[in-house]
Amino acid sequence: MSVSTAASVQGICAPLPVLGSDVTVPLVTGGEVTYAALDYAASAPALQRVWDDVAAYAPYYGSVHRGAGYLSQLSTDLFENARGTVAEFLDCRDGDQLVFTRSTTDSLNLLAAALPADCQVFVFETEHHASLLPWRNARVTYLNAPRTPRQAVRTLERALADRTASIQEGHGPALVCVTGASNVTGELWPVRELAAAAHAHGARIVLDAAQLAPHHPVSVRDLDVDWVAFSGHKLYAPFGSGVLAGRADWLRAAEPYLAGGGASRKVSRREDGGVDVEWHDSAARHEAGSPNVIGAYSIASACKALTEAGFDALVAREEHLIRKVRAGLADVPEVRVLSLFGDEAPRVGVISFVVDGWNSSHFAAALSAEYGIGVRDGLFCAHPLVRTLLGSDPQSQGECGAPEAAPGEKSLNAIRVSFGAGTPDEHVERFVHAVRELVADGARWSYRTEDGRCVPDTSA
Repeated sequence: MSVSTAASVQGICAPLPVLGSDVTVPLVTGGEVTYAALDYAASAPALQRVWDDVAAYAPYYGSVHRGAGYLSQLSTDLFENARGTVAEFLDCRDGDQLVFTRSTTDSLNLLAAALPADCQVFVFETEHHASLLPWRNARVTYLNAPRTPRQAVRTLERALADRTASIQEGHGPALVCVTGASNVTGELWPVRELAAAAHAHGARIVLDAAQLAPHHPVSVRDLDVDWVAFSGHKLYAPFGSGVLAGRADWLRAAEPYLAGGGASRKVSRREDGGVDVEWHDSAARHEAGSPNVIGAYSIASACKALTEAGFDALVAREEHLIRKVRAGLADVPEVRVLSLFGDEAPRVGVISFVVDGWNSSHFAAALSAEYGIGVRDGLFCAHPLVRTLLGSDPQSQGECGAPEAAPGEKSLNAIRVSFGAGTPDEHVERFVHAVRELVADGARWSYRTEDGRCVPDTSA
């Protein structure tokens, strides 16, 4: 029975068409193979539907909010309609604002810049750096890595209760920042329960949905989060666009994220030579400059495509792929999959692992050069989490040309395989086969370190 027939029998939908599905890459051992893109957690390939929509609009490109001409008006309508489409995709509440940004990182930095005075931020050390680092001007409490979802909720409740018990008059508000799905382990976090804990103690919560939104529906209303942030390039849209959506009051009260045209409603000179500015209180307040209309439109297109495909079907297909990968890795004793919450925890298609006796950079380079498989290696912009999972020394260094550690010793970094709505069965099957073959037989080529990366040695 063919893979496609088997999938149909199991009720698994076909992968969504994505750009690059027919790209071939050379193998260092000779010949070419269709590229297996298994680094969705970093950047998912654009959906063909999104690319087609953008191409159809491109001849009508015009400045937004700036002109009286037909193309300008068309672009303005398209930009604002995209805002409405994404807000509907996120199930935003009446009165919420949706700001188009450059990425999740940009969105969370925007919110950090909008925090009221003396705000205290609570963030788990397990967060991606985009969630961990923007709060430099706030009072930050870093929470230890939990080992179960319930422990995550209890840890937050204790921290917020301690804050409430010691709060003094004049202290500012509190904000909790949490991921929806880990970019390292793929595990789903108890967002609804964390939001309830935050609100019970008078705090607000922002959800980093960069890894959640491409895989599961995200409802601001149902999860009861105050803000949500995500990136277009992880949601099957081209690079350079993101979203921050949620409560309007802090955003309206803050100084504009960027000062300039579009953010200002009225600018006038004073007699003393200075300038008076009246800023918009809408989303435009934080969208100064000519906006990325194609980026906004591409996110809206991706939201429509995922909604029309149906998340029930997409989740079912992804769980089918997760089972294939996890079962394949479980058959290789030298492989250890990284996890906070345990093997039974629900997760998206993001799996990180180490291979006993292998340098992770060396292993990832061999997957690429010898099998045409693109994965990621390193610490995944979540250094504290990966080091906690590995128990590794942050000062240690490894060379790619030799095993990173002797069998039984600790690894210094990890390998991550990730996939989603556009991944065919063949890609994960090739990956599992390659892991087994590399562990059993070793690499067929020699490798060296170049500019900090492991690459095939072609000098011989």
